[in-house]
Amino acid sequence: MEREEALETVQKYLKNKNLVKHSLAVEACMKALALRLNQDVEKWGLAGILHDLDYEITEKSPELHTTETVKILEELGMDADIIHAVKAHAAHVTCESEMDWAIFSVDPLTGLIIAATLMHPSKKLREVDVGFVQRRYKEKSFARGANREDIEQSKNIGLELDEFISICLEAMQGIDKDLGL
Repeated sequence: MEREEALETVQKYLKNKNLVKHSLAVEACMKALALRLNQDVEKWGLAGILHDLDYEITEKSPELHTTETVKILEELGMDADIIHAVKAHAAHVTCESEMDWAIFSVDPLTGLIIAATLMHPSKKLREVDVGFVQRRYKEKSFARGANREDIEQSKNIGLELDEFISICLEAMQGIDKDLGL
């Protein structure tokens, strides 16, 4: 599957613009991490952009999250490792690969970075730095939905938290206009 087809698929299943933006943010981070870890950038990007296709369908039943996505991806002939990563991001299967661990950690980090940006005086992603994100990260009451323990699993791909945040922040800054920030 090419990236354009993946984006069309996302737009078909996700009507909420913020969910589309979240998918784009996860895609950007996954591509940047793949590059850093010498992995398949396009494959990791596809896992990132497609990971939440059924979010709106399963929103009221979070235990079902990814079940519809998996069906859609199987129908599209998606690679098994991408499907496994999609399941892993929602903790429905054990993380086994670097791609699994990356998407598991990236998913909540993108939300934390967006929340931090909205708290920044400029509200501009390009003006947020790693230190600002780290200070928000340490505030337990800030962005409670961004599970810190999940984010810290970046250690399973050999990255310390500072580098992980830096890679993802820079990736998201590279698509700031698409994210509306």
